[in-house]
Amino acid sequence: MSRRERERAILEIVDAQAIHTQADLVRALHERGARVTQATVSRDVKRLGLVKLPGPDGTYRYGLPEAATIPSRAAHEALASAFDEFTTGVFPGEGLLAVKTLSGCANAVAITIDEAALPGVVATLAGDDTIFILAASRREASQVLEQLRNLL
Repeated sequence: MSRRERERAILEIVDAQAIHTQADLVRALHERGARVTQATVSRDVKRLGLVKLPGPDGTYRYGLPEAATIPSRAAHEALASAFDEFTTGVFPGEGLLAVKTLSGCANAVAITIDEAALPGVVATLAGDDTIFILAASRREASQVLEQLRNLL
């Protein structure tokens, strides 16, 4: 299976079923006859821009970034759940906020922040266990800080 065929298969798989881990994706590709390693799938996931999306049951699955739009109420519930489960603190900076999470959880929490579309949040940037939030102004950073701390 060529890279192009494999990537097309990956898009079909994540659209058709809940894929929670790269290992799940490797298994699904093996079922389609693709001989692929987790390292290859990891590169494909990055190249395709797949993200982890929250599901209604609180688990996360791979999907396309444009599929990351969920109704506002559900987005705020997902944010509250992610903060309750994965976040350890929120800290102010000069127009920036730092959100600390459990190791490996920053991307999932950042997605819920983005989906919640909090007023004043311009952008998020996630690492392994830290998220930087750029606010539109210091005043809005203060308001976002208060909102997020209320979720802890």
